[in-house]
Amino acid sequence: MEQNSIYELFFKFLMQYRFDEKNLDYSVIPRHIASLQALSDVSNSGVSIFDINKKQVIFFSPNFGKLLGYVPSEFEELNHQFFDSKIHPEEKHQLALNGISILKMFNAFSNDEKLNHKAVYEYRMLNSENNYIRLVEQYQMLELDKTGQVWLMFSIVDISPNQEENSPVKCQLLNFRTGNFIPFETNQKAELDLTKRELEILKLVKQGYLSKEISDKLSISVHTVNTHRQRFLEKLGANNSFEAVIFASKYGLLE
Repeated sequence: MEQNSIYELFFKFLMQYRFDEKNLDYSVIPRHIASLQALSDVSNSGVSIFDINKKQVIFFSPNFGKLLGYVPSEFEELNHQFFDSKIHPEEKHQLALNGISILKMFNAFSNDEKLNHKAVYEYRMLNSENNYIRLVEQYQMLELDKTGQVWLMFSIVDISPNQEENSPVKCQLLNFRTGNFIPFETNQKAELDLTKRELEILKLVKQGYLSKEISDKLSISVHTVNTHRQRFLEKLGANNSFEAVIFASKYGLLE
């Protein structure tokens, strides 16, 4: 798939987000930029901020170029677009799809969960010596709007300690408050034939209802509720209800 088509896929998904300007406080951005630039200077990491409202990168540190051996004159005009063009062509499509999946997952989170999770990627990019090297990139939500919708997210990019040439794109979700990792690979074999009742119960689980409350709400036994819960866990390849909500959100089942 051509690069334009790949990013068109991602930005088409972004169009679902609707913002009211009165719910966005753009005065916080200079403070965030100052903090992230200081972090970039100390760690020599590449740092950027993406504005989901404007659908664009609003800050991009030049340190990214140093990681790959490029000098500012090579990339300063295009900035992040220059580096997007250096991503390994076999990995661009997967990264775009993973980006959509991550946003679907965050949409399913509570406000606290949105701010407590980060997505961690590994992928290859071409350096100044025309060699592909593996990078590790972490995405985290920086700001929500006043309604709790994801708004600003930032990324930190470094050279990955794993430089195995044949390693695939990797992506996992990390709750950095609990240390719990959820690798995307765990649900690659998910059977997505959830029944209407299983989806109904899963949506109630997402809203925080317990089995007894679901039983009363749907006028079915607790045993029946738990049977449906066990079935959607198996179909989604999830270890618990929290993972089931995340995986179902990834596939757009809870929209």
